[in-house]
Amino acid sequence: MSEKPFAGQVALVTGASRGIGAATAKALAAAGAHVILTARDTKALEGVEDAIFAAGGSASIAPVDLVEPDGIARLATALSQRWGKLDILVINAAVLPELTSVADIDQRAFNKALTTNVLATQALIANFDPLLRKSGDARVIGLSSSVAGKPRAYWGAYAASKAAFEVLLDCYAQETAKIAKIRVAIVNPGATRTAMRARAYPGEDPASVKAPEVVASRLVSLLGEQFGSGHRESVNHSG
Repeated sequence: MSEKPFAGQVALVTGASRGIGAATAKALAAAGAHVILTARDTKALEGVEDAIFAAGGSASIAPVDLVEPDGIARLATALSQRWGKLDILVINAAVLPELTSVADIDQRAFNKALTTNVLATQALIANFDPLLRKSGDARVIGLSSSVAGKPRAYWGAYAASKAAFEVLLDCYAQETAKIAKIRVAIVNPGATRTAMRARAYPGEDPASVKAPEVVASRLVSLLGEQFGSGHRESVNHSG
């Protein structure tokens, strides 16, 4: 395989300012893709972009709050005008509401999670589908969670949002499988050293779980494989 297997390809990574998103953006850039980095934190995005440039890669930042009305549409328009296509879409950005019983879920926090994890996902698909169709081999990867399929006490708000997230991606995979060159995969990164993980498990030793770079490495490998649309997998252990 070429050292730059994604040369000439355009990738968009949401939640690219830190954690798995930042690591994936760097890995994609190292593999030759031009990566559009999007998240809310402009300064953090600039740090990721600088790291990509320092490593000889290519990237652009696009600070966007995915819950902002028309934010995703403006991003799609800008990307269309500059590159005219999208080869890789990594949907990584997510919100983890406070872990609580279903009876005690805070409605505003739940609404924010549903907006970010579900509604923004549909908006990303709606706005970038035309650009994905202009790629010769478009791939969409959604980062999910084990609680989407195996609900756990006190995780109801997040689990419900991720279950809906998976359904949207599964349906999109079926809808495009025979009429477009778009392949969709859902990946559960498993226990990973991220800020979200630290919030959910405050007493956990971060060194006891794998680094985001392990997940990023697997995602880039998967993107280079001929996986079938609707593919699912989990990234286990430290690799």
